[in-house]
Amino acid sequence: MQVIPVLDLLDGHVVRAVRGERTHYLPIRSALAATSEPLPVARALLAASGARTLYIADLGAILQRGAHVETLAALRAALPGTDIWLDAGYADYTSMQALFERIDQHGKHGRHGHTRARDLAALVPVFGTESLRDPQALRHAEAARLAPVLSLDHRAGQRLAAGSVELAPAAWPGRVIAMTLDQVGSYDGPDLATFERLRAEAPAQTTVIGAGGIRHGDDLAAAARAGAAAWLVASALHDGRIDAPLAGCA
Repeated sequence: MQVIPVLDLLDGHVVRAVRGERTHYLPIRSALAATSEPLPVARALLAASGARTLYIADLGAILQRGAHVETLAALRAALPGTDIWLDAGYADYTSMQALFERIDQHGKHGRHGHTRARDLAALVPVFGTESLRDPQALRHAEAARLAPVLSLDHRAGQRLAAGSVELAPAAWPGRVIAMTLDQVGSYDGPDLATFERLRAEAPAQTTVIGAGGIRHGDDLAAAARAGAAAWLVASALHDGRIDAPLAGCA
């Protein structure tokens, strides 16, 4: 099973996510890095996990306080060979495309403008159901060969959906995340019940990924037995609760 480290960005810092209560998040204090600056923390997470995929939640964008365009462009230039899964609260394909274009333009005109496209980390859009208002965004992203990921966001046992948008399993892309916000940073253990329910609903060709609640290696093993292809992890990495390296889990 693959471990995918998570980087939560807010007000220019990496913050510690706890139960999805975003307005209360504070800059990270991590055993992996003596800073909350995004690039050193990103590198430390990738090294600790042995991963080549980094999940970034741009909480500034999700909270409509402004996307971290400069930071995202810098991370993309500094992490070649990495897939960056970016959740920035996209309501539709147009808003996703606009942000990706801003990141590209900043990369071209900023201090990393000399970097060749093939040396940049790949950007993969993550559409969260708490923000998505146009389900056609997934189809448009697939047509653009962006390999989108769908995050099925839950809180208190209920699916979060912007407006009245409902996505039947037949409309899910090739990868979906069983996101239980209550478990994020909680150390309550992974929500395997929600994960297993969504995996049972998913089409055969869909890969289901879990998120939140991992406390230690035994939780990762339990998630793997439940059929998880990967799990999003942050706190257990920052707190040194998972033995490194984890490349064997990938």
